Amino acid sequence: MTNRKQGITRREFLKTSVLGATCLGLGTMCTPVEAQAPPPNFIIILADDLGYQDLSCYGAPLINTPRLDNMAIEGMKFTDFHTSAPVCTPTRASLMTGCYPLRVGLPAVLNYKSKIGINSNEVTLAELLKSRGYATACIGKWHLGWQKQFLPTRHGFDYYYGLPYSNDMNYENFPVPLFRNERIIEQPVNQETLTERYTAEAIRFITENRHKPFLLYLPHTFPHVPLHVSERFKGRSKGGLYGDVVETIDWSTGEILDTLKKLGLDGNTLVVFTSDNGPWLQKKEQGGSALPLRNGKGSTWEGGFRVPCIMRWPGRIPAGAVCDQFASVMDFLPTFARLAGTSAPTDRIIDGKNIWPLMSGQKGAVSPYEVFFMYRGERLEAVRMGKWKLALPREEVGTREPVPLSLYNLEEDIGETTDVSKHYPSIVKRLLAEAEKCREDLGDALTGAPGKNRRPPGTVV
Repeated sequence: MTNRKQGITRREFLKTSVLGATCLGLGTMCTPVEAQAPPPNFIIILADDLGYQDLSCYGAPLINTPRLDNMAIEGMKFTDFHTSAPVCTPTRASLMTGCYPLRVGLPAVLNYKSKIGINSNEVTLAELLKSRGYATACIGKWHLGWQKQFLPTRHGFDYYYGLPYSNDMNYENFPVPLFRNERIIEQPVNQETLTERYTAEAIRFITENRHKPFLLYLPHTFPHVPLHVSERFKGRSKGGLYGDVVETIDWSTGEILDTLKKLGLDGNTLVVFTSDNGPWLQKKEQGGSALPLRNGKGSTWEGGFRVPCIMRWPGRIPAGAVCDQFASVMDFLPTFARLAGTSAPTDRIIDGKNIWPLMSGQKGAVSPYEVFFMYRGERLEAVRMGKWKLALPREEVGTREPVPLSLYNLEEDIGETTDVSKHYPSIVKRLLAEAEKCREDLGDALTGAPGKNRRPPGTVV
């Protein structure tokens, strides 16, 4: 990769980003040399299609998640945390790059037939941390391209174990495979024991790398359909098979947290648990719940974008805290990079923000976002600014019913039930102006705006 502004390679960029970086501690700035504490470990646990109301600490009536509930008691629960898209691939692209999905050319879901994936010119979170001496592993569902050039091992991860895409993407001549690094080791994959095998692999990676900083990215296959659990977890939940699956993920999280304590890593490890998008409501009893939010997966209503998020880092993130400020999955890259003593790339647009002031509970900390844009594929459908959300004219997902221009006050109406656009014309005007800026920047298939700051995906060589 060439840095067009500075004429340097990606490897050179990563090297200079380390040497010239600053790190963010508990509200203070320091150079890496001056920092007293060792660099923190990072664990990102990403559920697939988990709804806002699918954990008991978020109000699930039938699903019991004691380990995640306790993680919230020991850490911080976010109530206004958003993905960057209402479906799988785009959110994962944002998590890895810190950018809107359309920025990096991955606004839609990939499958076995897709000939594109994450571009090798993108600098991923794993690559940034690897440049700081981190061991890195991706264990679970990748979904950023399945051909060899797109696999995690080509984008900063030392180790990969998991599925290349969603577990329902079976093809007659190519059933869903399980990869270890760049080799298929099982096809079709036995999904009944998948969560337990991911957990064992995660614990092994943590144990083997306990003497160095590490990044563990654990994107679970479930509760994306088809739902599977092993016999030991079957029938445990009052929430049916879906509840069994979620409670298995809760068990897995507990096993990982117990491992950190056992190895003495608890106080120096930031653990994040969240979901890639809202619940797949069309699957009915095999899908989750986003209540009290509107709609779910595939939509730009809050139920598609707003997801549970819990962060835990004993001594650094205040215990029992609740953050009601807006934050996004795009924020992991710039925030974690700073905590590790490096920085996000400066030769390109990075849309994510440093949210450490929110995570650390700094007094008076507010969301760093002035405005946030919600796309469905390449179509800009909503604009968020503080408590205000403007739904742009479009057709509703599934029903194709017309959605008129409408404004919602999310502080008073989290379910997006009452259009108040007639009462706040100045807010509507402001948000429409922001939408136009976004169209110029990223484009919009609804209006035909091409966007001037989009980067291409990688293509099969």
